[in-house]
Amino acid sequence: MPEIDPGQLSPIAQKLLSPGAPAKAVALAAKGVIMGATPTDVISVVAALTRHADAEIASSAKASFPKLPSTIFDGALASNLQPSVIEVLLDLLPFEPNLVERVLRMPSLDQATVERLATQANEVIGELIATNEQLLLKFPKAIERLYLNRRVRMSTADRILELAVRNHVELDIPAYKQAAQAILNELIIEPTGEPTFDDVLFQQTEALAQEATLDPQVEDTHDTDDEGEEHLREKFLPLHQQHQQMTVSQKIRRAVLGTGAERMLLIRDTNRLVAAAAASSPQMTDTEAAIVAANRNISEDVLRIIAMNRNFTRSYQVKHNLVTNPKTPLTFSARLLPHLRDNDMRALTKSKNVPANIQALARQQVMRKQEKK
Repeated sequence: MPEIDPGQLSPIAQKLLSPGAPAKAVALAAKGVIMGATPTDVISVVAALTRHADAEIASSAKASFPKLPSTIFDGALASNLQPSVIEVLLDLLPFEPNLVERVLRMPSLDQATVERLATQANEVIGELIATNEQLLLKFPKAIERLYLNRRVRMSTADRILELAVRNHVELDIPAYKQAAQAILNELIIEPTGEPTFDDVLFQQTEALAQEATLDPQVEDTHDTDDEGEEHLREKFLPLHQQHQQMTVSQKIRRAVLGTGAERMLLIRDTNRLVAAAAASSPQMTDTEAAIVAANRNISEDVLRIIAMNRNFTRSYQVKHNLVTNPKTPLTFSARLLPHLRDNDMRALTKSKNVPANIQALARQQVMRKQEKK
């Protein structure tokens, strides 16, 4: 956090923040008692003193800061405070819409503060930030933080994503290309001030997803019958039904932010954008990836994403499952095959469940190793 610059304050404030300032005057200033100072000076000096080297002064300033008269805060918030003073405001005052709305008007607002607001935002504050399109385009990272904030409305997330797409802003969020394409294909919801059906659906799904617990170490959301057909387990049916009501962009956001159960449901979605988003989720674990890699009902696109993820292919089980899955594109199976253990390689030479070209490659590997001996 940058230091407060006394040079931007009045001579009175500068004197109180100078190294040789009288101890009694500094002690009084820590309590907000500064004769002849403007509200901006009072707020800035007390904010600066919360970081004073003297622990007693710093403690006094922190305790007195929220208790300063409302007239002082009103005057200061109507001015243009330094970013470091704004940070103290956000640290020590209740994080509520009136404060955020006034902070958002300040020209001095910097990227770190805007990103912080977006990260901490609740539904109402998220909407406040989202309406300031000029600020979001200036600091695109704030769009990313809002989108990944579960408390932000789905309709708000749609609008800020549409803002980025319309202005050709590239965002560093999981499955951005898929989400952007979905937004382009859908009608964008305009702000109404009230939660829309989509918002309510998104919140209800969040609650339901927390109830539908899944231990990826031991289970999947589906069972497979003797004919290789998948059947959804009954306990995940309500969550699945909730997903069916969602738009593509909603499904993508849940695939990125949702629970393990949701990822395992949405990775099977018939829409390629949704399935790819689930496979690209930063929350997906190695164990989940191994389960997906072994599934012969999963799309090639999903298997390709897993095979291209180095974090996943460090896992031996993921490598093994990808190679033995006949739906894995040959390019990736062939690249991973040499990394299998000898006994697994020999098993592949006799397996009837893998493509003939994988069998042939496995035989070549076994023969090479025998020749070296």
